[in-house]
Amino acid sequence: MKPVKRGLLLLLVLVFATACAHTNSGTMTSSGLDRIAQSGVLRVGTAANMPPLNMVDKSGVPMGLDVDLASYIAGAMGVELSLVIKPFPDLLPALEAGEVDMVISGMTITPERNMKVAFAGPYHISGKALLTKFKSLVTSEDISKLNSEAFAFTALESSTSASLVETMMPKARLVTAKDYNAAVDMVLTNKVDALVADYHVCVLSLLRHPNEGLVSLITPFTYEPLGIAMPAGDAQMMNWTTNFLNTMRQSDELIKLKIKWIEDPSWLSDLK
Repeated sequence: MKPVKRGLLLLLVLVFATACAHTNSGTMTSSGLDRIAQSGVLRVGTAANMPPLNMVDKSGVPMGLDVDLASYIAGAMGVELSLVIKPFPDLLPALEAGEVDMVISGMTITPERNMKVAFAGPYHISGKALLTKFKSLVTSEDISKLNSEAFAFTALESSTSASLVETMMPKARLVTAKDYNAAVDMVLTNKVDALVADYHVCVLSLLRHPNEGLVSLITPFTYEPLGIAMPAGDAQMMNWTTNFLNTMRQSDELIKLKIKWIEDPSWLSDLK
């Protein structure tokens, strides 16, 4: 080998080795797991107003499937859990700004969101349903019939439910709500014809208002995979969280959480 070529080869090896060293060092220091371990605190963003996934009890203490899942994760990491409560539209901006380590808040994994952040999961499969006082709306098997100027729908602001109305029922009037309590109140007071939300929200509303004449399309007409949102590019945290969720599935702990919060209504008496 000529001296010039040998020298060039050695230079490339050194550059590659240096790049790998910087990459490995950057990966280790940039992982959210390191920050979490050093601080001893896992910061999880949640809306705390999306029952039965996340809400507060009569004492103002957060509870729900998402809250329990966050507690499991913090426990497995050996750190304290700090729930950061923000309006749903502010959760992903908070994640991107580094204000929280992850978001667990009934958030559907969508291509648009996945372009900005990473998702582990899904940890639960949901779907959209209608909550209304009009049986004719829930007996219709053709969603295109709901696309009419005669209808007004409400949905949570910045949610996939709102996007569904805008995409599939563009002729209808959409009135967004800050939280589900406000949205259900619009239905109860006849300000809108129906609430579009995840099916378990509609089921919960039926249980909470048994004498208000509410009906719901219980069978979800969309596929909604709910995931844990994390900063983009953090492979270690993604790997850890994915493996943790797999362990919860295999041990049936995830199933137990779903039974506790979605199928068993005994916690309703604690709801604020």
